[in-house]
Amino acid sequence: AAMAARCRLAARFHHIHGANIRLDASHTQATRVESFANGLCFSQEPLAPGQIFLVEIEEKELGWCGHLRVGLTAHDPQRLEVVPEYSLPDLVNLGDTWVFAITRNHNRVVVEGEEAQPRGRPWEPSLLIERLRIPRDTLVGRSRPGRYSHILDDLFKMNVLPATARRSRIGVLYAPQPDGTADMHIVINGKDMGPSARGLPTSRPLYAVIDVFASTKSVRVIPVDYGFPSLQTLCRLVIQKHIVHRLAIDGLDLPPLLKSSCQHE
Repeated sequence: AAMAARCRLAARFHHIHGANIRLDASHTQATRVESFANGLCFSQEPLAPGQIFLVEIEEKELGWCGHLRVGLTAHDPQRLEVVPEYSLPDLVNLGDTWVFAITRNHNRVVVEGEEAQPRGRPWEPSLLIERLRIPRDTLVGRSRPGRYSHILDDLFKMNVLPATARRSRIGVLYAPQPDGTADMHIVINGKDMGPSARGLPTSRPLYAVIDVFASTKSVRVIPVDYGFPSLQTLCRLVIQKHIVHRLAIDGLDLPPLLKSSCQHE
């Protein structure tokens, strides 16, 4: 229960962010309002071991080169004198930060001499990363909101979205190792890209880094339930089951945060 509560709290953006970022009232949506840089965001709380910080790309912007950047940092956003303009190279140059650019064909990073291992079938209910097990359902981009789309979601989940496409879901986590360090993993639409960085310190809190950069204009945090589903998740599933059109949720007499959850998860 404590882990679930902590995960829900961390599934928001920190109030410290780049100069061009605007957060919604729930701190779950981050939009870059101008230019192509100054779009750094951080998780509201440090991540727990094995906890994924997952975002969905909601809006793209033509005319820029480059896409979303994702990673981890041991720097407390509250203690940054100035939020860097770029995650790469500015934030990384501060040290104790590991960030990777997401590309259209982002593949697993394989260490020299290591053979790529099969990552599991896309229809298996859980994603297994070393000793960690994460429910796969939330990790995969959803279908386009519309008539009967909630019924067709299972079909859409079988299709692989390009990593940088709208509705693509990208997450980052760290997996503790026997030597006391951790490996950073990036997950794209339910697929583990493998260790993107090794030797991360587990003695310091690690925050997720999301750089809403260039052609990526807006992203939304997607909460991931571990163990028993939360009351909000159960309410969302019941509501979605009894409607025909997701856009009709706007007309329901529901709290704004629950409406947002029903429409975007």
